Amino acid sequence: MPEQNVPEQDVPDRVTATDSAVQLLTKLSELHGGLMIHQSGGCCDGSAPMCYPVGEYRVGQRDVLVGEIGLPEPIPAVRVWINGDQFELWKHTQLILDVVPGRGAGFSLEAPEGVRFLSRSRAFSEEENTALAASPPRVGADFSG
Repeated sequence: MPEQNVPEQDVPDRVTATDSAVQLLTKLSELHGGLMIHQSGGCCDGSAPMCYPVGEYRVGQRDVLVGEIGLPEPIPAVRVWINGDQFELWKHTQLILDVVPGRGAGFSLEAPEGVRFLSRSRAFSEEENTALAASPPRVGADFSG
């Protein structure tokens, strides 16, 4: 099936954030500079979204950029990444970054704040999935070199 050009306004965001997540990302950005999130795929920290200063986590060539979370000017947006294999399992859902009480995961920057990031999701509609299929996300290899 040939790819169709879908107007950008018709393509839903693959990632969004609650107000509390935006507030925490803003605070952490003010403390640490530019940030990025990598949606963990398991192991020690389960499936927690991990927050790092830009450059502290090496994005793999197959990692997928699911989107960016805008923060108040002049703070740069936070790019949100996920492992390519995990993206294939989750591509039909919108990732919703949230914050809940608890200890942050491992090396994630929110660990000392008494809260942790949490991923929620909602399933995309058939129409949204069609629009997303026509607008594939960028991967880490797109950013190298």
